[in-house]
Amino acid sequence: MLYRARLLSRAGRVLRGFATKAASHNQLYVTQPIFYVNAKPHIGHFYTVVLADTIKRFGDLTGKETRLSAGTDEHGMKIQQAAMRARKEPLAFCTENSDQFRALMKAANASITDFTRTTSPEHHEKVVYLWKRLVDNGLIYKGRHAGWYAVSDEAFYTSGQVEERTSADGSPVIVAKESGQPVEWIEEENYMFRLSRFREQLLGWASGDVIYPEARRNEVLAWLRAGLEDLSVSRPSKRQRWGIRVPNDPDHTIYVWVDALANYLRQDKFFPPDTQVVGKDILRFHAVYWPAMLLAAQLPLPRRILAHAHWTMGAHKMSKSRGNVVDPFAAIDHFGADAMRYYVIRNGGIADDRDFSLDEVLVRYRKDLGGQLGNLAARCLSQNMGVDLNCFAAIGEAQSRNADNSADAEIREALVSLPAHISRLYEMGEFGRGMVHIFDTLALANRYITQAEPWHLAKQPGSNARLQTVLFYVLEAVRLSALMLQPIMPQKSSILLDHLAVAASERSWDHVQFGKGWPSTGVDRRSLDGVAGLFPKIHSPI
Repeated sequence: MLYRARLLSRAGRVLRGFATKAASHNQLYVTQPIFYVNAKPHIGHFYTVVLADTIKRFGDLTGKETRLSAGTDEHGMKIQQAAMRARKEPLAFCTENSDQFRALMKAANASITDFTRTTSPEHHEKVVYLWKRLVDNGLIYKGRHAGWYAVSDEAFYTSGQVEERTSADGSPVIVAKESGQPVEWIEEENYMFRLSRFREQLLGWASGDVIYPEARRNEVLAWLRAGLEDLSVSRPSKRQRWGIRVPNDPDHTIYVWVDALANYLRQDKFFPPDTQVVGKDILRFHAVYWPAMLLAAQLPLPRRILAHAHWTMGAHKMSKSRGNVVDPFAAIDHFGADAMRYYVIRNGGIADDRDFSLDEVLVRYRKDLGGQLGNLAARCLSQNMGVDLNCFAAIGEAQSRNADNSADAEIREALVSLPAHISRLYEMGEFGRGMVHIFDTLALANRYITQAEPWHLAKQPGSNARLQTVLFYVLEAVRLSALMLQPIMPQKSSILLDHLAVAASERSWDHVQFGKGWPSTGVDRRSLDGVAGLFPKIHSPI
């Protein structure tokens, strides 16, 4: 009891400033969901990690002070049962799987600034603080709850949210409509959160542009318009032993989603989150329960929720039983982190599910990265081509006013307009659509170089001025692309910009402008060698 009293007091002191602090225009707080540790990481986790990291890195490029939170969700009935099946103590089981998720984030080259384990003392303080705020504001009460519970989802469902289906063995089974997971009828005494009180406030909040894409926002609005019931926020400790006990009532364990969502709380200038990246399967928890709890605790709401779609394989949901689960570690080892980052961003779905294919990864690697980008740069930077990067700053300044050759008009117009278009897409979180436009522009640059034939100009006396202009346009396409690809492919982009002699101080989003950022002196042609090996040949999928 003394420990709990001290914990409540300390939590109040540590987190008291939440309600008055809000992120300024120059701060960016991005969150990814904390991953459940009942199983190993899969390609869907990798996609979420990369998407959140891409948003954070884009913020870095635009000059913002950024934070990216991640972690592992380690409490709940599902973890308790998984640990029992593995014949391990829950904490040891959680640590083993949490380490795998840390390893995935490292392999993905994600720039995580904060990693939370829900079994940590620091997280415990956040949960206690949030619970105490809800209790102090009169929004938690004890009542008898009856409903359909899905252990896999760690969620209660109403009768209208479940349906009877036929199982694989032909027997009838009751499942949740949203997830398809089996449910069981449970009646028990729980603590309840007065969720129903916040329907109108949530409708007003969700009616704005805070939930993306629009299809997901419409789902949330439909849930809210259908009405909200009060939410069970505890389970009897005799049933769910593995979790955080309700303060001053050890017979109850705090609901795992209340526990998990508290991980996003911060006591600094970055709160509330600017963008929360989630999979569409956990949208209800993040776009209904989470903002309702923040309203109840009188804390500011997240500014944006980006709910992405899922990956399938062979048009089926990935599952071990089907044998269509992709090991992200093996894929990264084979193709490299940046190539896999590019693939999931380019092909991954925001609104609609997408099919994962290792054959398609290989196609993207060869055609887009090795061909359109890598080979284009290598051809222009070849010693035989005679490129002189020292004159590109002057050429860029002259060409920014007007193309002096009609043959250059199309590519000039494309390069001038591309940055603003990509900025708009990136701000929306539509990085995949941005990739399409970038590589369409690189395809145009490849057609341009074929038509301009600089290899012939290099051999013709008196053609150097025209040669350098042609090479400028092609390599300007490469420079702009490399700058804009930095959030998606940070390592390869950095190497490519090194080969273009673009200084580290000239790689921010301010330099994503036509002709801006080229060196004017001091470039040794010998420093340009080696770009041909940027994307080594890969002959087959894994």
